[in-house]
Amino acid sequence: MASSLENAAQSISADEIALYDRQIRLWGVKAQEKIRSANILLITFKALANEIAKNLVLAGIGTLTIVDHETVKEEDLGAQFFISEEHVGQNRAQAAAPAIHAMNPRVQLRIDTEDIQTKQPDFFEQFDVTIATELDFPTYSTINAACRISNRPFYAAGLHGFYGFAFADLISHDFVIERSKSNVSPSTQETPTRSIINITTKKENDKIIEMVTKREIYSPLILANTSPLPEDLTRLPRRRRQVTPLLTCLRALWEFQKLSGGRLPTFSRQDLELFTKLARDRHQELKLDISTLDSEFLRNFLQNLGSELSPVAAFVGGSLAQDVINVLSAREQPLQNLLLFDGDKSVAPIYPLHPFFPPEMENALSAMRPVVNAIPINGEPIAAPLPTNLPTNI
Repeated sequence: MASSLENAAQSISADEIALYDRQIRLWGVKAQEKIRSANILLITFKALANEIAKNLVLAGIGTLTIVDHETVKEEDLGAQFFISEEHVGQNRAQAAAPAIHAMNPRVQLRIDTEDIQTKQPDFFEQFDVTIATELDFPTYSTINAACRISNRPFYAAGLHGFYGFAFADLISHDFVIERSKSNVSPSTQETPTRSIINITTKKENDKIIEMVTKREIYSPLILANTSPLPEDLTRLPRRRRQVTPLLTCLRALWEFQKLSGGRLPTFSRQDLELFTKLARDRHQELKLDISTLDSEFLRNFLQNLGSELSPVAAFVGGSLAQDVINVLSAREQPLQNLLLFDGDKSVAPIYPLHPFFPPEMENALSAMRPVVNAIPINGEPIAAPLPTNLPTNI
């Protein structure tokens, strides 16, 4: 099924231009038309998704579909602003729907109360962007695989108290930036994942402006999670020490979830020993100094698991929503590919995590035509016919 972004958008009305005047000035009418025709899927409507939905709805996307089968609990009231005490016991997405709709009635809102794990892979084909929040690693990976089959961008994001993350797999994304024309010939390969594919020029106030089209290539979460850090972050001891141990702990958490059916570690002796071992192993795999993974950070990370804080939700959710807007409008550099937020230290580093291949392997891969069954599930490629239901483990 064709993406809604591929359909010709109707002209923006005068009242819409007035409503979205500020953002139209930032990225233009054509970009706003792409945004207003976008069909976005948002999974799990907790504090982080509240922030994402708020930003996307106010930006004027076309359709927002929220999938959440859980009910509102008392603990949900602490960091979520679309619900109140009267909603306890109701479906989380249905309870929030009236408040979301009131923010921007122009946006079509759809609520789906089924468990996302019951959805068939082709369910994700109808959406221009899928944003999965607050799920376990196997479910993230399975949805990511389904999005890749349909050639659809995918985001994963989650909160753990003072900590949060946002991951992007845009598969292959082209975007345009404007800059003053330089006398130096640009490199066509800016980074291992980013290349310049076209440059046009225009004259503006006696200045020559370049319109540079760039292409970013992405990796799925299941590969990024085991990929090394870029060499420039591990070559020098000073740079290694600057890498946040949050990356290690997040990888250890996801490995723990793969081994334990998706649950979070408890403070039982068995869980603590397993998580600590997984964290040390991941830290060494990343070629980081073991001294930067101390017991205090491990303890703080474990104590924050499963909790929500509004300021962290606002930062991570706002950053992710802005990246979605940038992707829809094909303007600005997109997230590549993992953003981490440490609210305790107020830092938000971004790490490009991609599999490393020797030069001869890279040459071989570039000559291969991408195939839809390249994402492994249960250690084997997905092959046609597709499974009738999404599996719950990897």
